Amino acid sequence: MLAAFFQELANYVEAGGWVMPPLMVGTVVLWYAIGYRIAALRRGTKRGARNLIYRIEAGKPPQGDGIMVRAAQRGIDLKAQAFEPLRPHLDDAFGEYDRALRQYNILILTIVLAAPLLGLLGTVIGMIETFDSLADMSLFSQSGGIAGGISQALFTTQMGLAVAIPGLIVNGILNRKAQEMQLELAQMKDFLCTTREPGRASAESDATAGLTPSPAGTA
Repeated sequence: MLAAFFQELANYVEAGGWVMPPLMVGTVVLWYAIGYRIAALRRGTKRGARNLIYRIEAGKPPQGDGIMVRAAQRGIDLKAQAFEPLRPHLDDAFGEYDRALRQYNILILTIVLAAPLLGLLGTVIGMIETFDSLADMSLFSQSGGIAGGISQALFTTQMGLAVAIPGLIVNGILNRKAQEMQLELAQMKDFLCTTREPGRASAESDATAGLTPSPAGTA
């Protein structure tokens, strides 16, 4: 049964002409890139940025591993080092996660845009073959003829659309998820910059209270 499947696939590729191998290679590369993006876009937790930071600071980190969990832990570590200002250090650290969210997006879009054009090229080649067979009056003398030309045109068009449409839909879903995660990373940076560690905040409060004269002393 497996041998019959591969034989059918080989016949399909042969019927489509030389445009089919690039389309097959593009299909493999496309779904490899999509699979990579799916794995890279794992959150590691369903919690929001604020709750995630609270739980990690409380010593209750999530069990899963993902971009949001790693970014929160990295941000908390930088915050503990008391960098002033903290924002540039967070921007540098979170740049790695921003790049991971966008990785292979351009490659996927390129394949999605190029596949229908390759299919159209195969259509043009097939129609040229068809009209050549009519012009040479070889339609009655060879099995290819007009049927073979139209078949090649239809196979390549079908393959180009079959590559492009699912890739476009899935990549659109992944881009939406990536945009949501980028927004949460920005919220995480804002939250880390606007909050301070309790010990540091209380020490600064005590120091301020000590410098402020009491009403009794003023009187």
